[in-house]
Order: sequence, then C-alpha cells, then structure tokens
Amino acid sequence: MDVATQVLSEVRGQVLPVIPVIPVIPVAGPSVVRADPLPDAAVGGARAAGELGLTRTEFARAVQLGIVRAGPPAQGGAARYARAELERIRSGEGFPDALRERVETVAGAEGAGAVLGVSPGRFTRLARCGHITPVGYRINRYRAVVWLYLAAELRQFADREPGMLRGSAPPADRELLAAKADLRPRKWRGRHVGLLLRRTADPWERAAVLASVLPEEELRRAVPDPAERIVLAALAPPPPYGHPQIPAAAAVALRLLRAQPADELHWYRTSLDFALTGARGQSKSTGERGPT
Repeated sequence: MDVATQVLSEVRGQVLPVIPVIPVIPVAGPSVVRADPLPDAAVGGARAAGELGLTRTEFARAVQLGIVRAGPPAQGGAARYARAELERIRSGEGFPDALRERVETVAGAEGAGAVLGVSPGRFTRLARCGHITPVGYRINRYRAVVWLYLAAELRQFADREPGMLRGSAPPADRELLAAKADLRPRKWRGRHVGLLLRRTADPWERAAVLASVLPEEELRRAVPDPAERIVLAALAPPPPYGHPQIPAAAAVALRLLRAQPADELHWYRTSLDFALTGARGQSKSTGERGPT
C-alpha cells in the first residue's frame, strides 16, 4: 500500500485498493529493426516498439496519442502491450510507413515553418494565435520552451487553410498579438488533458487528471476535503514524455502544466466539480476508490 492510500485509510477508517497510474515506459535504443514476434501474451514497451518499427520517442508519442493502447500492467506496474494490439497495428494499411508518419514531429518555428512553407515568424504568429496546437514540448539549454508539432497535422492545416499561409493577419489575430497573447500553452494543456481523459473511464482517475492542471491554491479551494486531495494526488498522471529531470528546466516545464488565465481556471474547476460528483457517487454506491 502506498503512502497516500495509507494516509487516506487512516482518515476514513477504511482500506482502499491501490490504484497504480500506468506510466509511459521509456524504451531502449533508437533501433527500428522489426523483431520476430514471440508467443508471449503481452510484451513490454521496448519489445513493442521494436516490433512496430518505432524508435523510443516515436513509440512514446504513439502511446500518448492513443494509437497504441497499453494493456493491464505487469505486477511491478510496468506497462504491457497485448499481442493482439500489436497485430492490429501491424495489419493497418501502409504499415510501417503510415504509422511513422502519424507520429512524426518537428521542433520549433523553423522546423514547423519549413513543413508549411512559411517563415518562422509567420508560423510563430499562427501558433501563438491558436491556429496550430502543439503536441509536446522540450526545454532547451537556455531554459526556453521548444514546442513540438505533428508533421501530419501541419500538412493538413496547409491543405485546409491555404489563405492563412499568405497575406496579412486577420483582425482577430492582430488583436491577440497586440495584447501579447500566446495561446500555445493553453492549447497544449487542453490537448494533453483530453488525451489523458480518453485513456481512462474511472471517475476518480478522471478527476485526478483535471485536478493536476490546477495550481495548488486553486485546487485547495476547489477540493477543500484533504482526504479527497490525497486520493487525487495518488492518482495524478505522471508528467508527459519528455518532461525534463533537471530541476531548473523542470521548473520551467511545470508552468506549462498548470492552467493560468482566469477563464481557463474556471473551466477546469467546473469540469473537476462535475467529475468529483460522479466519483463521490461511485464511492457511496460501491465503497471503492475514494473517501465516503
């Protein structure tokens, strides 16, 4: 039993099941050699990546996007991937090239602008104004955020909005730029939360995803019961793949994980209230997962 669950049990006088959060398991090496399948019912992340012909980063992105679905975890909590799931992906049209195209990313305005055929400055304006949503980030040596974009989505945007790639900015964009707005963090958070919510149907885990976006003081106001906050903390999702480990860089990245504008905070608080209502109802009817 982990510490959070033990504390909660003492608070409420009941024993709660330990609910592990399934992490994305880093896989070794950049190998894209397609391994011969073994008769195991499920395999780890390294073997799964090799059999799908993906690098470590490509496989992590495929899991993040829900392209590859993890099965029940191993006894130690490590993610496992069912043979049937791997065969489903391998049987897809255009495998493996089509799969690699779906997870291909480009970094920063220069790389993304090259895909669109526009200057880095124009691309930055499009991204800051919310027309293109990042799929991830990394923090460079200067502690600056480098946004990552799906190459396939950039090509789709170019086909869908050719007028946005030339000419002057529309009035709405000019207003945002004059206000020094940057919608990239907010758009990324929305995408990140949405992907996490799609990976679980459990009410308490869904509430934990929404709670993880709120700053601590905001969370205390939204969830005044300390026992419930312990549950939400125990079920909180891990940082996204690529989140830095170096403290100075991690501090920069942490700001990306928390909602900031007042209307965004209100949206997540309202969503959390709704999720908690469902989670509390489950606990009252089954006695599982959270405080009753």
